[in-house]
Amino acid sequence: MIKRSTFYKLWKVSLLLVLCLQGNVLFSQKSLTLQESIAIAQKSSPTIRKSMLNLYSNQRSLDAQRAALKSRFSLDVTPFDYNRYRNFNDLISQWNTNEDFSSFLTFSVSQPITATDGTISLVNRFGYRDNYTEFQDVRTKTYSNNLYLQLDQPIFTYNRNKLQLKELELNLENAQLSNAIQLLTLEQDVTQSFYNFYQRQNDLEIALDEYENQQISYDITLNKVEADLLAREELYQAELNLATSKSRLDNAEVQLANAADDFKLLLGIDAGEELSVTVDIRFVTREIDLEKAIRFGLNNRMELRQRMIDIERSQFELVRTNALNEFKGAIALSLGIFGDNPRAPEVYETPNMNPRVAISFSIPIYDWGENKARMEAANANLEINRVDLEVEQNNIIFDIRRVYRNLQNLENQIAIAEQSVQNAELTYDINLERYKNGDLTSIDLERFQSQLSDNKTAYADALINYKIELLNMKILSLYDFEKQQPVIIQQY
Repeated sequence: MIKRSTFYKLWKVSLLLVLCLQGNVLFSQKSLTLQESIAIAQKSSPTIRKSMLNLYSNQRSLDAQRAALKSRFSLDVTPFDYNRYRNFNDLISQWNTNEDFSSFLTFSVSQPITATDGTISLVNRFGYRDNYTEFQDVRTKTYSNNLYLQLDQPIFTYNRNKLQLKELELNLENAQLSNAIQLLTLEQDVTQSFYNFYQRQNDLEIALDEYENQQISYDITLNKVEADLLAREELYQAELNLATSKSRLDNAEVQLANAADDFKLLLGIDAGEELSVTVDIRFVTREIDLEKAIRFGLNNRMELRQRMIDIERSQFELVRTNALNEFKGAIALSLGIFGDNPRAPEVYETPNMNPRVAISFSIPIYDWGENKARMEAANANLEINRVDLEVEQNNIIFDIRRVYRNLQNLENQIAIAEQSVQNAELTYDINLERYKNGDLTSIDLERFQSQLSDNKTAYADALINYKIELLNMKILSLYDFEKQQPVIIQQY
């Protein structure tokens, strides 16, 4: 049988070979920075793509409405219209057969009047008619032309064109705000996933350092046991410590692989691509002005503008609701010239003026309280939106305060954690020498090793949490305290 010491020496050599192979794989990995990761996610994120499509849809709807307020040209052509019918003529008290053939075209230019919600139109209708009537056996062939200017103007009601245009402008602004919020949310998600990936990388490095220290401890114990300087029970404990450390190393590798898959999924990267992340995790304290953060948040947060847009929409709904059973009227004016003649060039030989004036009113009498009930419901919805605005303002203030306190606390934690790592490293080195000299058991050395690993992990976690909270402050206040400048929101 192979001696236990020989087996572990062979196993150690195999481990070194595996680590060398892993080093070659890591060398071929694609390494990403945080900004590179965010840029990749913005291009591949389904949420951002949907947000951009929604933004494009709202922009085109607004463009269409603006185009609808410009002059509209139309041409209607009826090249052939034939009708033969028999009816009773009361004048002569007998049945009469009538046969009619016509052909006509209508050209019109219509211009909405945005300021008054009216429409002014210029219309020209030219036609030819061939009519035969059995009564008196008469056939008439004639050309006609009707040219007139027409105005249709609603009165005593709200301007529907202006309201619809304003509503579409608010929809576009809301889509722009939503897109900007989605980009910030994506940046936050990518940053958290990025640092989680980095934490798992760091945990693997710590676990590897711990394993190497345990290997050194095991080699020392093995040599002492073989020299009969220690009891064999110490070797058993050293083997257990080494196996436990190897288990932690394996667990760190699994967690790193899972974090890598989550990161690839968020960025839309192929599952087979090897990735690593690089980050400058050095701690640099930032001066955070709480009052400044709150002021920028209340002045610039897009969610507040969205709540204001909701209030404006509710006010529009009040106008529409109030108009359901409203008193309203309409004015129709037209003035034109009509002419007819058997010969087309002489159609205006004896023209006729065709003026028209019409005023109409719609007068509601009794609606059984429908309008009042609908108005009360619309007012309640308006009040709900106002309450939502107040809640959003308070949430912004409280969230900024919470993050500010977390940053202050994390600065203290980082200072303590950094000192703890230094102390743990010195303590471990001292006790490793004591262990080599036989003044310490392997169980005690394992405790110092675990303490060192825990302190390294706590220090890295505190640094990462500080970075994440800085990002949270940037998103909440829309002010970048790392660069000491406002956050510029791109609205496409």
